[in-house]
Amino acid sequence: MLHKNIAINKEGHLTFAGQDVVSLAEKYGTPLMLLDEDRIRENIRVYKKAMTECFGEGSFPLFASKALCFKGIYRIAKEEGIGVDAVSVGELYTAEAAGFDLSKAYFHGNNKTDADIAFGVSHGVGTFVVDNTDELLALEKHLSEVGKRQRVLLRISPGIDPHTFKAVVTGSVDSKFGSPIATGQAEEITRLALSLKNIDLVGFHCHIGSQIFDHEPFTEAADIMLHFIALIRAKTGFVPTELNLGGGLGVRYIESHPHIDYAEVIGEMAAIIKLRAAEIGIDLPKIVLEPGRSLVADAGMTLYTVGSIKSITGYKNYVSIDGGMPDNPRYALYESPYTLYLASRANAEANFPCSVVGRCCESGDIIQEGVTLPKPVRGEILAVAVTGAYNYSMASNYNRIPRPAIVLLKGGKDSLAVRRESNEDMIKNEV
Repeated sequence: MLHKNIAINKEGHLTFAGQDVVSLAEKYGTPLMLLDEDRIRENIRVYKKAMTECFGEGSFPLFASKALCFKGIYRIAKEEGIGVDAVSVGELYTAEAAGFDLSKAYFHGNNKTDADIAFGVSHGVGTFVVDNTDELLALEKHLSEVGKRQRVLLRISPGIDPHTFKAVVTGSVDSKFGSPIATGQAEEITRLALSLKNIDLVGFHCHIGSQIFDHEPFTEAADIMLHFIALIRAKTGFVPTELNLGGGLGVRYIESHPHIDYAEVIGEMAAIIKLRAAEIGIDLPKIVLEPGRSLVADAGMTLYTVGSIKSITGYKNYVSIDGGMPDNPRYALYESPYTLYLASRANAEANFPCSVVGRCCESGDIIQEGVTLPKPVRGEILAVAVTGAYNYSMASNYNRIPRPAIVLLKGGKDSLAVRRESNEDMIKNEV
């Protein structure tokens, strides 16, 4: 099976986190998102342990909220002792409502509004990751009005291509994110930040992209950032205490994707980064990473009920499900690959080539094309693996289809974490 938390039981049903997913579909209905809480905690602990051992005390991971945002994930983050990053007031509000201490939150975003800035400051967000000069000046203005200082990282564009697909590249010179080193703007915003009395500049942040399966793009970015730190020290005397290298380590969605040992990759990163810092002649700042997908993706599985099965003579077969792009838009956006299982007969021979499509009135509503399954029967349960990241967080009500429920699986038990949205929920703000 694709990951160790997926198996088949004696009834021939697919299991996830040791539980029969067909039974869970019967209990909670479909579409249904399952989250293996034990797996999330295991992934967090791998990062924490590896970062402490390889980079030293004071280095730590943050959970990237954009990957999966609901109250339960912040309860887990709090209990596991990690920070979080957020890109909106909505994410911060959700974290705070779950009892998460926002002093351990990092507030990202390339366009924080004045209201966003005011919320972050008033609610005690620990660190602002400032994207640009306009934001920096707006933050300084607000801080001067309320008489506060704010801990800040500056987002810097190192200007590299991590060799991933274009839609998730974020660290190039021509990007909506950050201030590029190559144009001199990174130095300019650093000098400005150092001149502002209410800004407590502690370091720099960069993020280069997603679905990266080895350490080389990260160490290349770190090398550029370390040289930038040395340049700033030489020109201004400022020595940062923190370097945030963002997230982006890949996840295995299909059999052809490589297995990745996150602890091993972190160790490889650390060895090279420490060596480069010594060669350049700077003290290594504490290192922060921002895993999102790699903490939660393989902890997720989405269940659907099969509806219509249709064969177009001489062309292809279609299997329609009771969800689709409203709960998983990633194929429509990126043609993202997924592994699918016929959960009701997981041991049956896979001999039916088909496209698995959603129920929306949209030709692009596709979960996966060109898959081979046992020929499904209406009413059977189909499972899509590795849906813990960027599925629920991107979900919509397109065609007025309610968002699915989330069920947490922990220690062989299941519990409802997010109720299924109702028709009444969808119109509650309408007047």
